[in-house]
Amino acid sequence: MNSQSFVFGTYVSWDVRSLLLFITIFILTTDYIKHRRPASFPPGPWALPVVGNIFSVDHSRAHESLTQLAGKYGDVFSLRMGQEWMVVLNGFEVLKEALVNQGGSLADRPPLPLLMDMCHGLGVILSSGHLWKQQRRFVLSTLRNFGLGKKTLEPVILDELTYCLKKLKSYEGKPFNPHLCINSAASNIICSLVFGRRFEYTDEKFRTLISDLEIALQCQTSVGAQFYNSFPLLMRYIPGKHQTFLNICCNIKDFIREELKEHKQNWDPSDPRDYIDCYLNEIEMNKGRADSTFDEENLVECVLDLFVAGSETTSTTLRWAFLYMAKYTEIQASVQAEIDRVIGQSRPPSMEDRVNLPYADAVIHEIQRMGNIAPLSVPHMTNKDIQLGGYTIPKGITVIPNLTSVLFDKNDWETPFTFNPRHFLNEEGKFVKQSTFIPFSAGKRQCPGENLAKMELFLFFTSFMQHFTFSMPAGVKPVLDFVFGSTLAPCDYEICVTPRL
Repeated sequence: MNSQSFVFGTYVSWDVRSLLLFITIFILTTDYIKHRRPASFPPGPWALPVVGNIFSVDHSRAHESLTQLAGKYGDVFSLRMGQEWMVVLNGFEVLKEALVNQGGSLADRPPLPLLMDMCHGLGVILSSGHLWKQQRRFVLSTLRNFGLGKKTLEPVILDELTYCLKKLKSYEGKPFNPHLCINSAASNIICSLVFGRRFEYTDEKFRTLISDLEIALQCQTSVGAQFYNSFPLLMRYIPGKHQTFLNICCNIKDFIREELKEHKQNWDPSDPRDYIDCYLNEIEMNKGRADSTFDEENLVECVLDLFVAGSETTSTTLRWAFLYMAKYTEIQASVQAEIDRVIGQSRPPSMEDRVNLPYADAVIHEIQRMGNIAPLSVPHMTNKDIQLGGYTIPKGITVIPNLTSVLFDKNDWETPFTFNPRHFLNEEGKFVKQSTFIPFSAGKRQCPGENLAKMELFLFFTSFMQHFTFSMPAGVKPVLDFVFGSTLAPCDYEICVTPRL
């Protein structure tokens, strides 16, 4: 009896092993057949079964990992993230060919599960097709009417600057973390355009909104987010940074809905005060139209997008600016000397001063280049088969524009890894535009907040240089390391801001 049991148990044991072995071989074979690279598809590193290249990339420095892979596999290469293929584009010529020359074929956004669960394909940044075109057209035209890219917006920015300068002076040259102050100031500009009002820097809801937004942008590019995009049915029930991202986005949208509720109580269609009022008017005018994409959910998503495009990039750039000025004190002194000579101390800077401040303008551009705020831009997706770099990229493939590969290309920049304002100056010291300077990306999906960001950066930076000298606390050296996310932010630091007068 015991021998029979032993034989039967051994048989069952081997039978289970055989079944597991069969299942494993079946999964690996199916995975290989389903996901093997087509002959004309861009090359790339070997991908693990099931998970692909998720572990081939350092997700805390993804832009550097992808740039290194380009050195091995070429300017157009592919990665498999879980069950999906993506193509990474590197170098100015490749990005120009893709985003500008073939921009219409790359104008869509990929339906990445994490982002779709957050925005449901609405808004202006992550939407595609007719919805995107209609929303982007409205965003740009409405913000232009409120002064975007025009001199009429200067008073709004300069008014916010008075609050920011006062706050910086209150520290009396003692070390402090400038993060919240600068983020609040930049966010208040977009709040003025969208909500028709600014918030006090001490407003707890406002402070929470700003800090949560930055956390969300970091969570969006985590390993958990990559797994979520590859295995959404499983990851929706597993805790991690991907859940933090979704929860924060829900909280921010609740904040926006509260603002929308207040607006509707005092809304006068004949006298629109801000972007929300204009959008409510657009909803009314388009009622009954089959092709209309204007509704309150789209409004909430668009406002969230404007916050990201119009505040986070600007505030992050300014935080890099403080660090670079504290590190390169001789450059800071040269900027201040130029501002003293052209503007003096009797009036605030104006956009009209830009042409007469070539060195300051060059420094701002070099801060943007070195800061590399949006290192991988926002993913694109092919809406038809395209030819690029000698390869065929099929319809429906996610495409990543690696802006880092352009902003630090040794063939285009004299000293790509050194802070050097002369990258943007000619021999006579006049400002020179560089075609390879594309921190806002390029083509049809170029950042909609670019003009606002440029105006804010110039007026904020020159005002700060006019009023203060930036330095590190005694015995502390500037650390130029970063925190990787959708934006590349400096690690938190303390700085001393000393009034010049």
